[in-house]
Amino acid sequence: MAAAQKDRSAKTAAKRKSRGEEELRMHTLAGTRQALADLMEWHQIDEQGEAMTLALHHLHALGPSGSAPFFALPRHEYVIPGNVARKLKIAYDREVLRIRHDE
Repeated sequence: MAAAQKDRSAKTAAKRKSRGEEELRMHTLAGTRQALADLMEWHQIDEQGEAMTLALHHLHALGPSGSAPFFALPRHEYVIPGNVARKLKIAYDREVLRIRHDE
């Protein structure tokens, strides 16, 4: 006779606990989900968990310095456009004149 669903669930839970298995969850935006989907397609991987596990293990194998570029946060540089810089300069000069006039 087949085991009841409750018995199978308990057996699976016990096996996971004995192996030290832990569930990791994450919420992602569309871009991250698409990146994972692309990786899975490129490498013919059907399960998300398998793709993420492989990625983590391969990154870990690179070591601290080898994996560092993949964890470097991209820095955005903002360049003030010329017309904005001119308007700021005019506003600054007016404020200097106003302060001198008040003294």
